[in-house]
Amino acid sequence: MQDIPFYDLGGATRDIRADLLGAAASVIDGGHYILGEHLARFEAEFATFCGVRHAIGVGNGLDAITLILRGLGIGPGHEVIVPGHTFIASWLAVSQCGARPVGVDVNAASFNLDPALVRAAITPSTRAIMAVHLYGRPAAMDALSEVAGEHGLPLIEDAAQAHGATHRGRRVGGLGRAAAFSFYPTKNLGALGDGGAVTTDDDALAERIRRLRNYGSIIKYRHDESGVNSRLDDLQAAFLSAKLPLLAAKTERRRALAGRYDALLAGLPSIVRPEVDPEAVWHLYVIRSRRRDELQLALAELGVSTLVHYPTPPHLQRLYQDSHCTSGLVESTRAASEVLSLPFWPEMEDRQVDAVAKRLERALAMLGGP
Repeated sequence: MQDIPFYDLGGATRDIRADLLGAAASVIDGGHYILGEHLARFEAEFATFCGVRHAIGVGNGLDAITLILRGLGIGPGHEVIVPGHTFIASWLAVSQCGARPVGVDVNAASFNLDPALVRAAITPSTRAIMAVHLYGRPAAMDALSEVAGEHGLPLIEDAAQAHGATHRGRRVGGLGRAAAFSFYPTKNLGALGDGGAVTTDDDALAERIRRLRNYGSIIKYRHDESGVNSRLDDLQAAFLSAKLPLLAAKTERRRALAGRYDALLAGLPSIVRPEVDPEAVWHLYVIRSRRRDELQLALAELGVSTLVHYPTPPHLQRLYQDSHCTSGLVESTRAASEVLSLPFWPEMEDRQVDAVAKRLERALAMLGGP
């Protein structure tokens, strides 16, 4: 019985090894490694892909969110609404600006922000709403935009898991004031190292983020404000340019794999499958089980590697245990105890999906009961 990994990083580069080596050679031969032509080229390509005027390459996804918030002037004394169920980077970016993350509960089916609860959480100190397109499923941006508009607040997208996803036909990255992307290697569009980007149609915000990412400087040795060193390097930009044209096909493969899982897992007891969303890009395939921990152990015994995204929600982390965001996040807390991510990557073979489904059925039988 062959073990099935959670993710096979080798598969993401195997078929384009020659292209990646060529991209690396181009950067090496060009001799310009920071803020060079390869970065400028990728920024233009990614802006076009997202349907916006600007893409600004930065060091990673966390920096992308932080720079958006700083670019909007958010700081001490301010609040930013964030989902209760998300990777902690969504909250950390707010804290790094000196502002306070206000956790709002998520919809039980989509795991994304509940717009009605967002409206109720707005206070005079609220300065922004952050929507996270979790697991590759776009948030309810129309409803969230309506709430944000009513209160004159910028709506920010954390699109780290949703490259290419759409909401009512429009791509994420251009649905709010600005969007943050991560190019961590396992993302739908992944680099061969760390990387991130900000996308926006706001010319002034784009200019400020370009300045902030580079020590507060646009003109060398002239520093207009206190910035940071967070620049997507040209080598990673060249790799991303090589991989971007493949993203549409990879996305369709992810959708096919998710559809296969959905059909094979239909009718299995004691699990909840994710809702089918034709506009999602399926960064992860996440089921729910009230006996999640036991199920994960049983699957491991059967050679199936799984992960939990995320076992401890941000509001229960030690970092935030003294904050006011420690109650009222019922669905977020429940999700943390029930979600289980099954093996999933675009180069995964149908037979591997079939094997996971069969072993999941066996694991459930091993557990017995509801």
